[in-house]
Formats: sequence, structure tokens, C-alpha cells
Amino acid sequence: DVERSRGLGDVYKRQAHGRRGHLRPVPGAVVRAVDIPDRPWEQGHRGVDLAAAPGDPVRASAAGTVVFAGNVAGTPVVSVDHGGGLRTTYEPVVADVRRGDVVTRGAVIGRLADVTTLPPTARRGPGLSWGARIRDPASPDGRYIDPMSLFGRPTVRLWA
Repeated sequence: DVERSRGLGDVYKRQAHGRRGHLRPVPGAVVRAVDIPDRPWEQGHRGVDLAAAPGDPVRASAAGTVVFAGNVAGTPVVSVDHGGGLRTTYEPVVADVRRGDVVTRGAVIGRLADVTTLPPTARRGPGLSWGARIRDPASPDGRYIDPMSLFGRPTVRLWA
């Protein structure tokens, strides 16, 4: 049971799996999967890395409000609040948006940064790092979830 494996219970089901209509922020393949640690202070990978090249447009996975567009430890980051306790984060992204901007699903929020031009403290992973966090009463900073779960479960149709 995915919900129980992440310790999110009904919060995860309601806020993550219940959301359809998200899209990939870039079309590239997954180059590094999510590896969310059991405890917030443990080492892990709190997002999924998607293949993309410097300068590629990065799109909002769903409609929302930009809550952060700036640098974190030298890495350019954009975060979008989608309401209902869900926030997605995109890095390294040179923002075309500002805090407070309302974005639509698929709107370009920025361009993938060239990591070779960023300071030594910046994220150096390949492509786009896309993360998602949901509000959780048990954790003041919320809980990370696999952003790929935002697509919902696929519908399989068999034709005879």
C-alpha cells in the first residue's frame, strides 16, 4: 500500500492521488527517481530528476500561485502552491515569474539553468529536479511525495 509506505495515510490519498490534471514540467525521461527518507533529516532524494537541457522551458505542472522565485544556496528555484496543501518545486530554473504570480497548467515558469554557470554551492544534478510536498498536520513543514503520483492512476482499456 503506497499510502502506508510513506506514512501519509488518508492525507496522501486525498491530497496526492486525488489530484488529476498535472502534467510533466518537461517532456524528458526520469533520470533519477524519488527516494524520500523516512525522517526529514535523513539523506535522500526528495524529488524526481527529469531529462532536460539548459535553456529548455519549464512548465507549471498545474495551475497555482508562485510562492517563491529566487535562489537557495546558489540554485535558482521556483515553487508553486496549487491549493489544498500541495506545493511543487522546480530547480534549477531561472524564473520568468515572480512571487504572487498566478500561473495556469502548462504555463512556462522559467528556463532550465546551465549548472556550469552556477556557484559551487548550487545543485549539480542532471536535468530538472521536480519535487512535491503536501501539508501534513504531523509535520510543520509538510511531507514530500513522489511528484509522479500527481498524474493519478492510469486508466487501462482493453479492446477486443
